Amino acid sequence: MSGLELLLPGEADILVRGLRSFPLLEMGSARWNQQHEHLEKLNMQAILDATASQGEPIQELLVTHGKIPTLVGELIAVEMWKQKVFPVLCKLEDFKPQNTFPIYMVLHHEASIINLLETVFFHKEVCESAEDTVLDLVDYCHRKLTLLVAQSGRGEPPEEEAEDVSPMKELQMQAELMEFEIALKALSVLRYVTDCVDSLSLSTLSRMLSTHNLPCLLVELLEHSPWSRREGGKLQQFEGGRWQTVAPSEQQKMSKLDGQVWIALYNLLLSPEARARYCLTSFAKGQLLKLRAFLTDTLIDQLPHLGDLQGFLAHLALAEPQPPKKDLVFEQIPEIWERLERENKGKWRAIAKHQLQHVFSPSEQDLRLQAQRWAETYRLDVLEAVAPERPRCAYCSAEASKRCSRCQNEWYCCRECQVKHWEKHRKACVPVAQGGRGK
Repeated sequence: MSGLELLLPGEADILVRGLRSFPLLEMGSARWNQQHEHLEKLNMQAILDATASQGEPIQELLVTHGKIPTLVGELIAVEMWKQKVFPVLCKLEDFKPQNTFPIYMVLHHEASIINLLETVFFHKEVCESAEDTVLDLVDYCHRKLTLLVAQSGRGEPPEEEAEDVSPMKELQMQAELMEFEIALKALSVLRYVTDCVDSLSLSTLSRMLSTHNLPCLLVELLEHSPWSRREGGKLQQFEGGRWQTVAPSEQQKMSKLDGQVWIALYNLLLSPEARARYCLTSFAKGQLLKLRAFLTDTLIDQLPHLGDLQGFLAHLALAEPQPPKKDLVFEQIPEIWERLERENKGKWRAIAKHQLQHVFSPSEQDLRLQAQRWAETYRLDVLEAVAPERPRCAYCSAEASKRCSRCQNEWYCCRECQVKHWEKHRKACVPVAQGGRGK
């Protein structure tokens, strides 16, 4: 393990062995919350290990115990809960929770799992250990990237004043912001899957190239570049969980997310296995040739392999489009989403009602105990170690040096920003602080 350890090797092994799938009805329950805490610890330890470059035992344990399919199943289950159950909860007139943190933790569960998968999928053996669920993971990533392209054309939603926003409405807004970050993590996971294109099954390749036409979707992502924006005439890029202004001298530098798209395109278009399966129709040819405008000398200097892609596009421009293939292929299809939908069809409101009564309306004592467990899970020394850089003000995003004295979780650059942010922050601060005092 790394120099700063959140988990001892024996503890990590126990937590990985204990990972299991939960039905949608149990999301947010005590046993589910315990597994969520275990996943957060595994997630943070995996990041620490990757940062320290001293081997990655979490990844090895997940492969050894065959838990990657379990993580993929849980990822898709919480995605379905967010789409099918959470909207029902938000519309229940008799649901006015005193604290929305228990629901927030379920919403955050998807982000925790995709972050862990992004960390460990860098290794090819992880992709291989996903077995048939790699099909479900490809479909999941396709859903997220399609949503990312669709949202990039609509612009950012207007911010609402804090006093006009109900707790549940604020939770919906937080879920939307979280969805953006989850989609960016899904992009990285998909890129790592394409690194294994030579060992993927024919069904997975067909799903990626024919069913979803991922090369064309990736071209659209490059065109829209949803992780870049202009704010006040300045270029900003989304990195490290927030928007950062890019200095003029750095604007020609390829961003990490742009790099992920280019590498995925290279893998899907130039690997022999993918080229043999991809049908270059008139539409695909037209979309792919748009890439030539992006392939500048500066870009190729940063990623020299793109010179091969440039040559491929020059040849494609002269080639005749292929007619759509009509091969009869017996393929596996993803089954996790369809199975969950089949098992829970017509039960969404009943699940929401059950969770309202038994999960998301905890007593004050239960909430304090849960807050104490959260404080123990999110150790400050670990959070600071995995943070990409110095903390930023929770209100204005400037570099911060002052921490909330109550919960010790939020940072501020000055007293004025802390006062302005208190209306939002107190919903999280008070229960966490009370939990800490209850130790």
